[in-house]
Formats: sequence, C-alpha cells, structure tokens
Amino acid sequence: MKRLQRMVGTCTSAACLVGGLPSGPAVADTGWQKVTPSQSVTGLDGKSHRATCSGYPGTDKTFSFWTRRGTSRNLVVYFEGGGACWDDLTCTFPEAGLPADVPQFYTPEVPKGTDPASFDGIFKASNSANPVKDWNAVYVPYCTGDLHIGSTTKRYHNAGHPVFALPSTFHIEHRGFDNFMVVLDWIRRSGVAPEKVLVAGSSAGGYGATVHSPWVQRAYPNADMTVLADASNGITTRAFDTGNPGRNSWNPQIAPWVFGTDPSRIAGPDLMKVAAKGQPKANFAQFTTAYDESQIAFYGLIEAYYPPGGKCANVAIDWHSQMVGALKSTASASPNFRYYLADGQYHTVLESRQFYTERSAGPTVRDWSSRLLADRDDDRDSWLHAACPTCLYTPPCQP
Repeated sequence: MKRLQRMVGTCTSAACLVGGLPSGPAVADTGWQKVTPSQSVTGLDGKSHRATCSGYPGTDKTFSFWTRRGTSRNLVVYFEGGGACWDDLTCTFPEAGLPADVPQFYTPEVPKGTDPASFDGIFKASNSANPVKDWNAVYVPYCTGDLHIGSTTKRYHNAGHPVFALPSTFHIEHRGFDNFMVVLDWIRRSGVAPEKVLVAGSSAGGYGATVHSPWVQRAYPNADMTVLADASNGITTRAFDTGNPGRNSWNPQIAPWVFGTDPSRIAGPDLMKVAAKGQPKANFAQFTTAYDESQIAFYGLIEAYYPPGGKCANVAIDWHSQMVGALKSTASASPNFRYYLADGQYHTVLESRQFYTERSAGPTVRDWSSRLLADRDDDRDSWLHAACPTCLYTPPCQP
C-alpha cells in the first residue's frame, strides 16, 4: 500500500456526503473528504455493523474512508488492497515498514496521511484521458486482512515476531464486510442516484469488488454496473478455501442470491465466474500481468501450508497455468466478462501511471477500460479480450 503525503477535509455525518455525491445538477470538483464513521448502522443486509480496523497490538483501530464529489451522475466505489492474514504466521506479521528480511503479509491500520488524490491511474482527476475523472468516488481503505469479506473476531497465537513485543495471543478484527456495510449505508443515505456505477479494486480490493458487487447492484438496481478486479485472480488451493485457519478464518460474508449460502463451495478462481453469471446485466473484467510477483508469492505460501497445489512444482508456472485456465473458463461461461492479460510481473495497475501506458496486449488499459464502461449487453461484441502475444502460453513445467 502506498503511504501518501497529505490529508484533506474531514467529515463524520451523512449530511456531508449529500454535498459530496450530488444527485442533482453538476457541481465543481472539491477534492477528497475523509469520513470517520463513529456509530453502528443497520446495513443493507438488515444486521448491525460497526466499522473498525484490525486491532493488531499497537495499531489504531479507527476506520475511515474517503469520498470525492464529481461533476457527473456516475459513481466509483473502489476497494483498496493490502495483503491478507488468516493464521498464526500471517497475522503475526503485518506490513509495518520493517526490514526486508522480516515477512509482512497485510496492512493492519489505515496509514496516517492517506489521500487518494495522491494516486495516479483512475484517481488522477486532472488527466483528461481518465474515463472516470468527473465521476463521484468513494475510496474504501483496507485494514482487516480478510479481502474485505470478513465478519468475525479471531484469536491468534504469536508466531514469534523478532521486532514487536506481542502478547502470547492476540485478536484480529476481520471486519471488512462490516466496514463495507457501513460505507454502503453512508452512500445510500446521501441520496445519490447514479446512472452508472463502477465497482473496482486492486489486489485484495479486487476480491472485495467482486464479492460485494451484488450488494452495490441491490442498492442501485437501475444503474448500469461495471466490476473491474485488478490483480486478484483468486488462485488458491481447495484446502485453503475450505480451511479454518484458511479462508474461513474470516467468516466470509457473500451475497447469498448470487454466491449461495456456503462460501466454502466456491473455489477462489471461480469467484469472478459466479459473480458474472449471477449478474448478467453488469459488465465484469479482470486485469493482471502474466507473472504477477505478488500473486505468485501468496499462492506459493498457500500451496506450501495448504496443499496440494497444481500439477507443476514450479510455483510461477503453476500459478500462471491456473490463472490462464481460470480466465478462459470464466470467459467461456460468462458473455459479460472480459480480461486484459499484460506482459510482465508487476502488481496492480488502477492506481498507477501504467493505467495509461500499458499496451502490451494491444490497446492501453485506459482505452480497454473505457470500452468496458461504455458498452452494455447489446454491444459487447466490440469489447474484446486483450492479451500480449505470449501471455496465454504456458511454458513446460520446469524446476
């Protein structure tokens, strides 16, 4: 996660959002406002939710999110990335600016100084090429280690941190779903009536965007919805997807009318497929590089502790082979889905300058995304998959 330099205005009431996300005439862009929810709300699911970060010892549990007023009737809901934790090892080691030889798996709090205005990519409102430059936007930070989908308090044992003096056991608030319900309630109270909605996220946030898209669609059933998952292809193992510890450490909350009532029944690589098939009027898309180092590293960790993995012992080739297979399977099953598979090993594109410059698959990611946002189900033939010339090829397995 980027650590940013300045903070802008603060807002704690729903009345502030009414001015921030206009449903009436266009108004001038006034930048980003920080919102710190302080009370429990009744979410769209009918249950009570309170916002919080992880509560990792020594960190700030305060959850805040950001909103920007645009000049259109459209809305972006963006989920931030930042790793994940699910067992004693991974939850003992958060991202905390430690030396490179100390493992760091997830972001435990909202970093001080966060300001989405400092990002590039789809957050660069001053770039005339930005397809969402004039959209209203909500930025949902990530500080719960659960891909934004958890709703539980989990106790872990100190795995032996070499720097932090942790107690022998500690609790993590895996409350990403609760945070999302609070944010969505806040948006709905604003009175915004968007014509188009983009639900997007990078890395861990891509899973949040995919899994929570049905709730956004339920909140705005008359809006044209697009879901864009960036660097979040879900290549895991069956043991991880069904394990506790594992994905079930988080008590995952999924929209039952799309995903069913048992999260364990859906494999990680199938989350996008199920979401797209269950919402045929929405457009769905994934971006990834062919050998994303961060996704490969997490897959290697999962495969080592929650075997078996795929057929190839080479983790990078194994991940690539399964990733390509998942893209093709989702594309075959879901006519409302497209992918952009870029050359390289870097992780995420939506917050970076490469959103405008990456063109190894033909069009730039920006141009491909613009088509994604423009087309509906009556004109999807003009919105194509994009892959670099060698990206769909899996080399022979080798050590």
